[in-house]
Amino acid sequence: MNMDGMDMGAMAPMIPTWLTVISWIFVGIAILCAVAILYDIYGRGYRQRTSVMGAVWPITALYLGPLALWAYNRWGRPRSEKWRTEHGVAPEKSLSAAAVTGGTPGGAASAVGHVLGVPLVVVSGLTIAGLDLWAMILVIAVIATALLFVFEYFFSTVPARGLPSGKGLGVALLIALVTVLAFDVGMGGWMLVLHFLFFMPPPSDVTFLFLMQIGLILGFLTGYPAVLWLVRRGIKTAA
Repeated sequence: MNMDGMDMGAMAPMIPTWLTVISWIFVGIAILCAVAILYDIYGRGYRQRTSVMGAVWPITALYLGPLALWAYNRWGRPRSEKWRTEHGVAPEKSLSAAAVTGGTPGGAASAVGHVLGVPLVVVSGLTIAGLDLWAMILVIAVIATALLFVFEYFFSTVPARGLPSGKGLGVALLIALVTVLAFDVGMGGWMLVLHFLFFMPPPSDVTFLFLMQIGLILGFLTGYPAVLWLVRRGIKTAA
């Protein structure tokens, strides 16, 4: 590969032991949190009102870890029919809380985009301007935008608002583009920092997963203002 590229083998950095240990710990905790949410939804019967959220919450836990578990217990579980049968009407969410839960589908879409996009670019050898990192960022963004569009059009905002198909297409696309672009400020920016500091581990290393978890967290933070704006304007419904 061109030395300007992100050669995962020849340019792989020396990974300090402490980072490997932290990576295993955080990745392990995140997996346990995702399993706990899955068990609560499908084992204990707290199925989400919007079925796709049954996948979004566990995926969110894979990068937010205990924070996702806390958010699910606070805002996710009360949206299930079982919780409402047991406790009555779910408490109203504040605008900020609605933006947090409303950002989870975009974060999940980006996470899936990484799972699919990174190996696709590595295996295909795809590059843009001689750099495979640009290809990764673009492929991940395209996958995430497509997934979020499907979510908003078929499962969330468009059916919740009762929008006609023509207007619904535009609204779902707007939500997907704005959210993913804002998310990529943090996620894509983090990947660029790692690349230009020559600290991008190979995808097969656990530290790569941990560093991508950090990137997804940063993306969630930079995407929050955009989701807040969409929810405040009434363009997007909260998840």
